[in-house]
Amino acid sequence: MGKLSKVAKLYLALVFFILYAPIFYLIFYSFNSGGTMSSYEGFTLEHYAAVFNDTRLIIILLNTVIVALLSSLIATAIGVLGAIGIVFLRNRNMRNAVLSLNTILIVSPDVIIGASFLILFTMVGVKLGFASVLISHIAFSIPIVVIMVLPKLQEMSSSLIDAAADLGASKRDILTRVIIPYIKPGIFAGFFLALTYSLDDFAVTFFVTGNGFSTLSVEIYSMARAGITLTINALSALIFIITLLLVVGYYFFNQRSRQPVETGGNKL
Repeated sequence: MGKLSKVAKLYLALVFFILYAPIFYLIFYSFNSGGTMSSYEGFTLEHYAAVFNDTRLIIILLNTVIVALLSSLIATAIGVLGAIGIVFLRNRNMRNAVLSLNTILIVSPDVIIGASFLILFTMVGVKLGFASVLISHIAFSIPIVVIMVLPKLQEMSSSLIDAAADLGASKRDILTRVIIPYIKPGIFAGFFLALTYSLDDFAVTFFVTGNGFSTLSVEIYSMARAGITLTINALSALIFIITLLLVVGYYFFNQRSRQPVETGGNKL
């Protein structure tokens, strides 16, 4: 067992190294005063200054953040209600069918989803731009929220709902005072995961974005096609740091939300 544990740790370390080494290599050269990634000449912040001095990039950054926040909030609201509806479906076959459809949306290639949305928007006459990107991000974020909320709903005892109903609570009170507080960790997990997916998405956004509107992922792709510059390194580094801060923030929030429950359980 000891040897297997060491091999597993070594394998895990190797996987993390392969995943993160290119990212840190990119970040390292974002501080290079030279114009290439072939040799490091000296430390500079000029590439980061170029990012913040580019008005167009700032607008694109704001577009990305607004779309991510709006789509995550709307998808979380819809996904929570959808997860509750799935759990309370009495027909088991119908419940399994809906769960299967939800899973298919998660595992489907982004290229297929993006092309499908492009065809749909073209058919119904929706102009490609902010609205099309927002609708697409909401759509692919909803299944993610459902998957994150479902486990909390399934572990919740039905006796809590029965007790609330016996005490005279209305359906609205049961939803807002019993179910929502209990599944709150799953709701925040779904929101942060949807936010991360929206910030990082390229394939779907590439299909549904139009002239005059862009997000950071699409813009970085366009810049890279014109030639790799260290401004792309700086911009990519900023995106990575923002995503990392979101994940760390969610982790600490989740730890703090668990402490009162664990403390209460110890007291009981």
